[in-house]
Amino acid sequence: MFQSKIQSRPVRAARPTAARPAVLRAALERAPWSTSTRRDSLFLAAGLPLGLPCLVALCLPSKSLLPGLLLLVALFDLMTTAQRSRVRGLRGLEIPGRLPPDAGWLSRLRAGLTWRQAAHHLVTAPIQTCCAALVLALWGSAIVLLGFFGWVWLLPMDNPLRSGPGWTIDGAVITGGGLLLLFLTPWLTALLAALDLWTVRALLGPNRAEVLERRVEHLAQSRVDVVDAADAERRRIERDLHDGAQQRLVSLAMNLGLARRTLKDVPPEAMEVIVAAHEEAQAAIKELHDLVRGLHPAVLEDRGLDAALSGIAARSPVPVHLAVDLPGRIAPTVEAVAYFTVSEALANAAKHAKASRVDLALRRVDDRLLITVTDDGIGGADATRGTGLTGLRKRAASVDGSLAITSPRGGPTTITMELPCEL
Repeated sequence: MFQSKIQSRPVRAARPTAARPAVLRAALERAPWSTSTRRDSLFLAAGLPLGLPCLVALCLPSKSLLPGLLLLVALFDLMTTAQRSRVRGLRGLEIPGRLPPDAGWLSRLRAGLTWRQAAHHLVTAPIQTCCAALVLALWGSAIVLLGFFGWVWLLPMDNPLRSGPGWTIDGAVITGGGLLLLFLTPWLTALLAALDLWTVRALLGPNRAEVLERRVEHLAQSRVDVVDAADAERRRIERDLHDGAQQRLVSLAMNLGLARRTLKDVPPEAMEVIVAAHEEAQAAIKELHDLVRGLHPAVLEDRGLDAALSGIAARSPVPVHLAVDLPGRIAPTVEAVAYFTVSEALANAAKHAKASRVDLALRRVDDRLLITVTDDGIGGADATRGTGLTGLRKRAASVDGSLAITSPRGGPTTITMELPCEL
């Protein structure tokens, strides 16, 4: 029975306690003394002198209108720079320009002759100037109306404004109007400042195509930096292994070899351990040497791509005919990509193609490095079957290169790769 009484009680709606602080917070943010109101008012006031020349040029008489507009068009880039500086200084937003800072005056003049900048300086800038003047007039009117009683008390006693019987009632109405204007003007200021900022960013900032172009350039540069960093890291690891672990293993193998030759009176079991350790040390040296050479061969850095590929061709289990026509050195990162790509292609030919001969040709065509690897194997190479061709294509793409594969059933297989000579 007690439970039924509890359940029969009507449920009261929750009071909107969260809405009241939100409204109060919004009112405080738009108070006349708030930081946001001062910031918006200063932002509009700073745009007043920047848009005033545009307004004056449009208000010139018909005889002077054309020269004024031509002068205004010549100053488009300067006014655009000033508007961007206003947004950066007062809003903390960076609106990138279309040209580098060291561009010439002719390039800046051509950059200013766009419909977006013309729309801002000939249409929105004059309107924003009028809006800024209106806001400043409203602030001044609010201050004047609020001080009505003070202005009246400064008048002489015999002045009609002080001697009239109803001046106090009129003064109270005027002061109330100033107070209302003082609290409504911040909202109008915020709205006009937001519209001003939006038009500046939309018309004086880069368009979507320019944003995408800059993003592509940034991503391309980031990719180049990553490839360079990876290549530098491989070189560092190669030096550390060559100067550290490899030298220690060589010293260990030499000591074990010396012990193997000089110790004659040790038990046979001990000699077998020494011999086994010596052979393991030699095998470890060979494996470490191959690992170091696979990370970044020293001959590639010292003598270039031609000598490094000659070493690969000499070590290949399949005979390789090498033809290199390079007038000089290319970018170190591109050399490394070409070296490892050719090494992997030769390994694939020996492992999967069952080839008896491989023709490897490198030549430079303008600013591109053309690499062709052709084998007389069984063909049928498919990048989707895990034969390493996908890795070749990704390695070429890491430096903005391309790779094409032609491999019909029965052969031959031709891999053609193009790499940029400079990054």
